Amino acid sequence: MSTPHVVVVMGVAGTGKTTIGPLLAAALGVPYAEGDDFHPPANIAKMSAGTPLDDDDRWPWLDSIGQWAHGRAGLGGVVSSSALKRVYRDRLRAEAPGAVFLHLTGDRALIERRMAGRRNHFMPTALLDSQFATLQPLQEDEPGVAVNVSGTPEEITERAVAALRRLDS
Repeated sequence: MSTPHVVVVMGVAGTGKTTIGPLLAAALGVPYAEGDDFHPPANIAKMSAGTPLDDDDRWPWLDSIGQWAHGRAGLGGVVSSSALKRVYRDRLRAEAPGAVFLHLTGDRALIERRMAGRRNHFMPTALLDSQFATLQPLQEDEPGVAVNVSGTPEEITERAVAALRRLDS
């Protein structure tokens, strides 16, 4: 499957955006960009200290992701971004109107277990509650699909590709 869309892989920390994103990009034959790489150092320092980001922290980060997505318009690509609030997704779509969202969803206990098993990641498990409190799931008028993160990365990716195919048809 190939897509001209830019797919934003979204969800709370620990849902597997960094794992699923590259697998999805490979399945779609498009490049992948890691959303965490767009964070300025001050954001990473803040999260590493266990302090949630506020909207003022997120705007430049979202704008950078949106600019990357805009540059891939018509070519396709996959980028990760928590994109937890509707206003964040609206901001990304303002830069890249054709972007679609893949919302990785899952049970809080499963996500916490996965987060606890991660090594060398700046986002501590302590911030998971703030992530869920901030999350506004995709609305019916937003272009995108939700996929559950239970199972192996390959199974999740297969479900994502199938859901995106249905979205295109």
